[in-house]
Amino acid sequence: MGENTNNTEYIFDPAAELKKGASVMDDIMIEAKGIKRCFRLGSGEDFYALKGIDMQVPAGKLTILKGRSGSGKTTLLNILSALDDPTEGDVIIGEHVYSQMNEKEKEKLRRYNIGFVFQFYNLVANLTAKENVELASELVKNAADPVQTLVDVGLGDRIDNFPAQLSGGEQQRVAIARAVAKNPKILLCDEPTGALDYHTGKQVLRILQDMSRKRGATVVIVTHNSAIAPIADRVIRMHDARVKSIETNEHPMDIEELEW
Repeated sequence: MGENTNNTEYIFDPAAELKKGASVMDDIMIEAKGIKRCFRLGSGEDFYALKGIDMQVPAGKLTILKGRSGSGKTTLLNILSALDDPTEGDVIIGEHVYSQMNEKEKEKLRRYNIGFVFQFYNLVANLTAKENVELASELVKNAADPVQTLVDVGLGDRIDNFPAQLSGGEQQRVAIARAVAKNPKILLCDEPTGALDYHTGKQVLRILQDMSRKRGATVVIVTHNSAIAPIADRVIRMHDARVKSIETNEHPMDIEELEW
C-alpha cells in the first residue's frame, strides 16, 4: 500500500468497506490470521507469547477477550491495535491489511479510528483531567465534550485535578474518558475495570456497552474477570497463548442486570 500523503483525517468507514467487499457478526471489523509473537529471551531461547491466533471481532459489537494472566491477551491486543508487529501472521481491518501498511498509515489509523484504554492509565502528569481528555478530543472532528465525558464516568467534581491528586481508580476513569471522547470506531480496552471498585466498574462497563449499542463502536475488552462475560456479544477465551474457545451470545445481558 502506498503512503498516503494527504493530511486529512484517515477515516475508516465500515459501511463503505462493506460495499467494497469487506466482510463486516456477521460483519467482521477485525480479523487475526495465524498470529504468532516470539520474543528472544536472555538465555537465547525463543518464547512464544502467541502460538497461532485465528479470530474475528464482529463490527459494532462488544467482544470480551478473557483468560488468566500470561495467556497472551495483552500481547494480542497490542498487535490488533498496530502497536506491535506479529512474528508471523496478519491483521485485517476492513480491507486494510497491516502487513501492507507503512508506519505512517498505521499511525493515522490509530489516531482517527481507534481508542485505547491501557492497564496503566498513561495520563500526562502535568495536565488536568479535563486537559488529558481534551488531548484526545482535539484529534478528531465531532468529538464528545470533555467535561460531559468526565461527568459520565463519575468525575464531574475532579475535572481540574492533576493525575497525582487522583486515586488509581479515578485515573483509570480519566483514561477511559479520554478514549471515549473521540468517539472511536474501534475501542480497545486492557483490563479497564481492574483498578476500580464494584460500583465504579459497572459504571464504566455501562459506558463501554453503550459505545457498541448506541454508537455502533466495535469494543474489545481484555479481562481476567469471567463474571462479566454475559454482557458481551462474543467471548473469546485464551489459554497458553492460543484461542481455547469462541462463544457467541445471541442475547447479551444489560450490565445493570449483572451481579457478581
